[in-house]
Amino acid sequence: MRDLRTYVEAEVELGPGLTVVAGPNGAGKTNLLEAAYLACTGRSFRGASDRELVRRGADAGHVSAEVESGAAGALSVSAFSVGIQPPDRRRLRVDGNPVDGLLDHPARPRMSVFLPDRLALVKGGPGLRRAHLDQLLVALRPSAGPLRRGFHEALRQRNALLTSLRTRGVDLDRARGELAPWDRALASAAAALTEARAAAVAAVDPAVAERARQLGLDGELEVAYRPRSSTDADELLQALSERVAGDLERGFTHHGPHRDDLAVRREGRPLSRFGSQGEQRLALLALLLGEADALHAASGQRPVLLLDDVMSELDVERRSRLVEVLAGAGQALITVTEASHVPGADADDVGLVEVEPGAAATVRVATVSTEADR
Repeated sequence: MRDLRTYVEAEVELGPGLTVVAGPNGAGKTNLLEAAYLACTGRSFRGASDRELVRRGADAGHVSAEVESGAAGALSVSAFSVGIQPPDRRRLRVDGNPVDGLLDHPARPRMSVFLPDRLALVKGGPGLRRAHLDQLLVALRPSAGPLRRGFHEALRQRNALLTSLRTRGVDLDRARGELAPWDRALASAAAALTEARAAAVAAVDPAVAERARQLGLDGELEVAYRPRSSTDADELLQALSERVAGDLERGFTHHGPHRDDLAVRREGRPLSRFGSQGEQRLALLALLLGEADALHAASGQRPVLLLDDVMSELDVERRSRLVEVLAGAGQALITVTEASHVPGADADDVGLVEVEPGAAATVRVATVSTEADR
């Protein structure tokens, strides 16, 4: 990578298993994880703009990654690269060839990210969980992407028509007539989306529960899909027709899968209300690890795990349990302020990258230096 965030230049080699990224706060550990994600997706997992990604004082930034894919004995290597030139120019390449995007490339590794602020998935509102559920759905079943887009397009069109009808002061009977085509389109798309969402949750729930047990979370952890409308197209069509008056008054569609939720419960009680910060953190880890298991079962490929500041608020026993789980979870990067916070960090099969603030340099494997956070 070159001129990204705090990094002037750095080169890191990662092993196939666990790599510990250690360094003081502000040294650039999270930036290193973000660079790995950026190289393979073309996006920042923090939603950063191009200007935020490029190192202060530099005109442009660049990151590249060599990615192995395929089964043992038939491995292939692909080179992914992302060039960034603010304000809004990103140049994406695979094996030197320009591409429009990286997300759909068959050689791209899937990635699962833990950030402390992602605890909102467990304790926040339903909007974040819906978005997360749909990302999981498309990862498990790529053909669901057009299905999801079709639903949101029908919803957008119906909402636009509701606004127009309200502005024109159209009476209720005429409004129902004009809305009818979009009601049918929305009901059909909604039924397909809810069915796909339910199947995705059913695929991950057992794996999430098992990972929670392995991590030492007391009680049975459950992930449950909570649709807020009928999953039957005819019933939803009837409900939309019956709610036209209310939708006209509000100016938008109130009924449908855009109001669904993904419940994370322990012993039937929502962890958002009945869980400590540490228990919520374990639940989020179990959710991400269980989803990674489901993706592996569906595609044969294990996602790369990027775990930022994951050891905070975990006691020694649960830290040890997490390391045991990660030992069989494929490639994982975990950030800590001290390598000693990771039990077994000195084992031969665990990689160590030390990030030190200060004069920047290009180094391999053991140490990465960055500009001091200013």
